[in-house]
Amino acid sequence: MPALWIAHVTVTDDEAYAKYAKGAGVAIAEHGGTFIARGGRYVQLEGKDRPRNVVAKFPDVETAERCYHSDAYQAALEHARGASERELLIVETTE
Repeated sequence: MPALWIAHVTVTDDEAYAKYAKGAGVAIAEHGGTFIARGGRYVQLEGKDRPRNVVAKFPDVETAERCYHSDAYQAALEHARGASERELLIVETTE
């Protein structure tokens, strides 16, 4: 079953986060992920408001998790640490 990687982010350092986004995009693509939402318009209805929301679709949960733990993604993630507050989860779709 396909899976969605969903991130809710508050960026605190635009320059460092841009480096993360570039590297993360490469890692996600290398694992068959495609962005279906990336920082677009949103409406916060419940919970903590995070102004940047990203959704990527992967072939399955295992591939999305492998992407997260990959060397390429972890290298990119070093730029996000200290440059953002974020939540990230992977959820299997019903498709």
